[in-house]
Amino acid sequence: MSRAFVKENDDPRAGDDQPELPRPSHPNLITPRGLEALNEREEQLLEERAELLTRDGDLEALSHLGQVERDLRYVEGRIAAAQVVDPTRQPTDEVAFGAHVTMEDGEGTKHIYSIVGEDEADPAAGAVSWVSPLARALAGARVGDLVTWRRPSGDLELEVMEISYIGH
Repeated sequence: MSRAFVKENDDPRAGDDQPELPRPSHPNLITPRGLEALNEREEQLLEERAELLTRDGDLEALSHLGQVERDLRYVEGRIAAAQVVDPTRQPTDEVAFGAHVTMEDGEGTKHIYSIVGEDEADPAAGAVSWVSPLARALAGARVGDLVTWRRPSGDLELEVMEISYIGH
């Protein structure tokens, strides 16, 4: 059929539908600090949406509104699915969710990472998701244990030097 005979949608947001952000199938474990950050992000998005809705007729605002609403749905879903893990209730003698782990490789280089929820992960800042290869390798390890971190650039053997949790 020719496009000449198809009625176009008069809504200025037509065609601006944002694809939903993927949601993991595993539990949404999160630290209390991570849940606080998600709540702050939700508040920012609600404020941004309210501001965009006041800009009636502004096509740029309307096109951005779809992205904000999509992001808001994602954050609200993550908050609803959040399972807060209190690091002070974790075993102090082994690596578990919420642990701050100091490790040393065979060359004597120290590596320090915290195991956090996916929404909190920032590897450059030393925070890795609990489902990451490093966190999985460390799970259950104790001080003195050797673990193998399987990485695309090659395996790295690490010795666990220290385990701590905020609040302990």
